[in-house]
Amino acid sequence: MITVSRHCNASPEAVWAVVADGWSYAAWVVGASRIRAVDGGWPARGSRIHHSVGSWPLVLSDETEVTRVEPGRLVRLQAKTRPFGEAFVELEVEPDGDGSRLTMREDATHGPARLLPHPLRQLALAPRNAETLHRLALIAEGHERG
Repeated sequence: MITVSRHCNASPEAVWAVVADGWSYAAWVVGASRIRAVDGGWPARGSRIHHSVGSWPLVLSDETEVTRVEPGRLVRLQAKTRPFGEAFVELEVEPDGDGSRLTMREDATHGPARLLPHPLRQLALAPRNAETLHRLALIAEGHERG
């Protein structure tokens, strides 16, 4: 499992408000280029975000499904980008002083990426997920200030 973590100067409630807004997903998830639809009830278990990845005209459309949720604290996802594969993604939000601790865990579960040795997957995923958490923190902090 590839794990990255960072402090955020926004409250856990402000961070969760961004996570719970499925339409904001492409603004903070590195690689997601647009959101085509968000199931009602997102981020309830079984709900999905229908997203695209890549840059036009090379765009792949797929979906990400919630497999577990603890509202305000944790969401587990099965992210799909077929034919390249699928990944387990977990985002945890915890109180940390006057802000939050954001932790993201991810690893390939299906497809060609699963065949890569763990150190190579980590080289690709850790920087991407660090940037994802950075973007999430900036959005949550901006909403809380505004």
